[in-house]
Amino acid sequence: MPARKSHARQQAPFINRELSWLEFNQRVLNEAHRDDLPLLERLKFLAITASNLDEFFQVRVGGLILMRRSGRKRPDASGLTPTANLAAIRQRVLRMMDDQYALLNNQLLPRLADHGIRMVHPAALDATRAAHMAAVFEDTIFPLLTPLAVDDVSDDAVSSSDAPPPPVVPGLHIIVACRLFDPELQTTRHALVPIPDTLPRCLPVPVDAPDAHEFMLIEDLVIARVASLFPGEKPTAATAFRVARNGDIAVQEEDAIDLAGEMEDVLTARRFADTVRLELPKNAPRDLAATIRRITGAGTAETLRPQGPPGLADFMSLAFIPGFDHLRDADWPPQNSPSLIPGATMFETIAQGDVLLHHPYESFEPVLRLLEEAATDPDVVAIKQVLYRTAKKSRVIDALIRAAENGKHVTALVELKARFDEARNLSRADELQRAGVQIVYGVKNLKTHAKICLVVRREDGRLRRYVHLGTGNYNESTARLYTDISYLTCKPDYGNDASLFFNAVTGRSKLVRFQRLAPAPTAMKPRLLELIHGEAERAKQGLPARITAKVNSLQDPDIIKALYKASRAGVDIRLNIRGICCLKPGDARYSKNIHVVSIIDRFLEHARLFHFHHGGDPQVFFSSADWMTRNLDKRVELMVPVEEPAVQRRLIRILDAFFRDNTQASLVLPDGTSTRIERLKGTKAFRAQEHFHNESKRAAKAREHERAMTFDPHVPAD
Repeated sequence: MPARKSHARQQAPFINRELSWLEFNQRVLNEAHRDDLPLLERLKFLAITASNLDEFFQVRVGGLILMRRSGRKRPDASGLTPTANLAAIRQRVLRMMDDQYALLNNQLLPRLADHGIRMVHPAALDATRAAHMAAVFEDTIFPLLTPLAVDDVSDDAVSSSDAPPPPVVPGLHIIVACRLFDPELQTTRHALVPIPDTLPRCLPVPVDAPDAHEFMLIEDLVIARVASLFPGEKPTAATAFRVARNGDIAVQEEDAIDLAGEMEDVLTARRFADTVRLELPKNAPRDLAATIRRITGAGTAETLRPQGPPGLADFMSLAFIPGFDHLRDADWPPQNSPSLIPGATMFETIAQGDVLLHHPYESFEPVLRLLEEAATDPDVVAIKQVLYRTAKKSRVIDALIRAAENGKHVTALVELKARFDEARNLSRADELQRAGVQIVYGVKNLKTHAKICLVVRREDGRLRRYVHLGTGNYNESTARLYTDISYLTCKPDYGNDASLFFNAVTGRSKLVRFQRLAPAPTAMKPRLLELIHGEAERAKQGLPARITAKVNSLQDPDIIKALYKASRAGVDIRLNIRGICCLKPGDARYSKNIHVVSIIDRFLEHARLFHFHHGGDPQVFFSSADWMTRNLDKRVELMVPVEEPAVQRRLIRILDAFFRDNTQASLVLPDGTSTRIERLKGTKAFRAQEHFHNESKRAAKAREHERAMTFDPHVPAD
């Protein structure tokens, strides 16, 4: 009998990245199943799972298909080849899709109807309402439709070299496919009608009751009125479908001379990329279904047959219809930070002491104010900022333009490789450049994902640097939906590091070791491994050793192996991981001291926070980076140490709160699935996000009370 392998020689266990992500999406879907949540919130969670799957197929499945096509057979860290991975993904997605549509058809739509929100079909309308919807079609939809003729797509025709190419259908659009009969010629043909995504998916239908809302899916109205698009022909069958195309197409930067031009080519290539998923309803006629598969090039592996309308992400719009507040969560408006000084500028406030903001519980407004004040302040001489994703109507962009127009030296690093935001960032860069902003298009062969802004101000004959560092994008819209950390400081060490950082990314100099900041891809990962190793060494000596971390995803093999080693040494490790977790918790050999939870709640958990016990001298950090190879080795990121004791303590309290959550937390299991953490009998319910909301309200109220009780006498002018 062969000898048993030692721990050192055994293959460390890893959970498959894609399957782990699907289990995260299942946790989101589980929220939609909760009877104790308001109905429109449940519908919102369902729509989020569909939107998540759209991106998953475009990026992850698209990438695996390219790997399979290239002949790659090498397994990933979990042991799956691209082919095996795709097969496992399909089986898991099929189960998830059945779950989504059963929930929609059997629970959400019937219960919404009980509350006056009903989906109706054209055939169910009375004459008056049918006439109204016919007018809607003629006035607002018909002029925007462009039918596409489909030539013979039989197998023989497709294989012929003379066959015309099939029409290219846009990705993530609802397409109506029609079978048409010409009575005069006695012939049958097919046509496609793409529905522009500028039109609403859910069309309001007039109702008499003031407390009711009825809607019709736009494809149902188009199908009902499709005959008007084809005079002289009779539609004999029609169905809606939707495709997702491979979005894993990147610019070849080694050969790129004009990066902006190359990115435009990438965007064009995506429109013609291969189909990675076809959503084709089960009730589609067989011949139409076959025609659609041939047109889109979708095989059995790429075809999903939902029991209902494709594109469930579009149901998100229903969550915001007016007049149904009782079916939604109560609003949690952002609070003013107690760190802000009434009547003071942001420069005066930051000069008094560092400011930590916990978004969205505390408003993002101070960050916007810093930029807007800098744009008009005569003493500000320069602004430098990284822009990864911005809002559609961005006050950040407006402030940078105003600053440039006011004669400030403004530099913006606009990351053109921010996936699916490339087109917006190209437009933003052009807009900024026209205003006189110096534009840098990221760093060659790396994505710049760091969240940093530097404002240089002349004060008392000297230059002072004000720095914003964060975990989230400069996007005031998502700042109300994502949990993030903002840190505002004018400490010289941070300002000096910020200057060195911008010099490196704009001037192609090296990312040297900074005084405080730890940048990726040069210093962050070595620093993390050093900190993990330090806890392991202390545990071996019998000293207290703990690691607490919060990230969106954990995938990097080196970090995982270091955590396994620390666990075996006796380090108490608590991980709060929202999404992908390739570390296998609960393994007696590797991870018996590792506890992994995931929080899914009304706000998207986005902040990355790390706390190392460090022999009682706590080392606390926040970061723009997840613990993934792409972040640590292939992106420009920043990890920020927090040394101010009061700020340290607050971040530690924030981290600890997630492990007290017995309402929204799930325990990640050894097979990658998860189970909701149940509240023990006799214990109080604790919900971390609600706790942070209430905490921010109390702090804001206490600060207002303190200010109201403070007398501020008028002082005679000199």
